[in-house]
Amino acid sequence: MICPKCRGNMEKVVFEHVEVDRCNKCEGIWFDMLEHEELKNLKGSEAIDSGDPEKGKKFNAVDLIDCPICNSRMIRMVDSKQPHIWYESCGVCHGLFFDAGEFTDFKDYSFLDIFKKMKAKERT
Repeated sequence: MICPKCRGNMEKVVFEHVEVDRCNKCEGIWFDMLEHEELKNLKGSEAIDSGDPEKGKKFNAVDLIDCPICNSRMIRMVDSKQPHIWYESCGVCHGLFFDAGEFTDFKDYSFLDIFKKMKAKERT
């Protein structure tokens, strides 16, 4: 599979019984339908997100991408509980792409995220 953000090669990464694809260049992660939710509930699964969050922030600016599975244009989404997290979603096959560091942040919802949510609302 080719990365939808940087065109690098995606490699298979397995945590327990869940297999995802991680780019060996930008370190973003592709999740097939609902894999991100399944991994969110598994202790230690943030280990799959080994990429540098600063690199992920740079690639987050790339938001017009096509799904690596079905070639449909992906949609920029915002996590409702953590609006500082932006990811891309395919409306056809329901896969998701998280930039480096985003899955770890998505998984680690904390009291600090309440303040981040308030700050995001101030910007709008």
